[in-house]
Amino acid sequence: MTILTSPTVIGVDVAKAEIVVYREDLEITQVINNDRTSVGRWLKTLPAQSSIALEATNLYHLDTAELAHGMGHRVYVVDPYRVSHYRESIGQRAKTDPCDARLLARYLTSEQHRLRVWSPPPRHYTVLKSLLNKRAQLMKARVSIMLSWSNEPLLEDLLAHGLEHFKQLDQAIQELLRKVSQEAGISENIRRCKAIEGIGELTATGLATTYMRGEFASADAFIAFLGLDLKAKDSGKKHSPRHLSKKGDGELRRLAHNAAMAACRSPVWKPFYESYLARGLARTQALVILARKLCRVAFALMKNQSEYQPNLRLQGSPAT
Repeated sequence: MTILTSPTVIGVDVAKAEIVVYREDLEITQVINNDRTSVGRWLKTLPAQSSIALEATNLYHLDTAELAHGMGHRVYVVDPYRVSHYRESIGQRAKTDPCDARLLARYLTSEQHRLRVWSPPPRHYTVLKSLLNKRAQLMKARVSIMLSWSNEPLLEDLLAHGLEHFKQLDQAIQELLRKVSQEAGISENIRRCKAIEGIGELTATGLATTYMRGEFASADAFIAFLGLDLKAKDSGKKHSPRHLSKKGDGELRRLAHNAAMAACRSPVWKPFYESYLARGLARTQALVILARKLCRVAFALMKNQSEYQPNLRLQGSPAT
């Protein structure tokens, strides 16, 4: 459990051009340019080990988070979805940048013992995640062009030429992924994951990259980080259908789903997959369960630094 030792709590609302900060002990709000020089200058005015809450954005929060962490402050990167619901729960009507900064400070004061202090990801983790997502964008563009041009005979040669370029770009990105993976020291974990039926090199790279992000207490924590955990909304006699939380990187869930589609046809995993179909589950539900199981097996291999043994895959509880 993390307990604040500093009375200074700060909420930071982040935008591309500027950040709005609210310092709770002084009850003051400031607007600061969102560049490393201005943010660094402001951070130097804070007491040591101040506690700073800011919403996760795509990229705009990273400079503030990294600089604050480097200066010894406690940084809490908060899920915007949770902050939005917290705003509704306390009845706050307005949503402006200063209001959001105050809300983040209030949220941190109230919930700090349940939050984990943010730490910067390893450098190779950031690069690998970026390459995986850039490849996903490349594949989406390829499919879009292929579908939109396929009915025009006059573009047939140009389409073939363009698809060849897409193929070369894909191969170049995959080569970069191998190079960075080797530099990051996760090649052995990738090899272990690839031994599992259905998991190819890209999925194995994604799982090994995720594993290097931090210390996962259990396979459940790893699954939750991937967004493959289930949300329950029950009340009294009402039992709502379960849905995936879909937190984290959607590309990793897509790769895991593709791995399950391949694994369900293998002699090793086909009985496991069909057992859920026999219970009356839909094909998509059974594939999600299988994807979750594959990720659990991969986590166990990486955590224990062991080798995959397919004959032991269903020992113990099959619950996923």
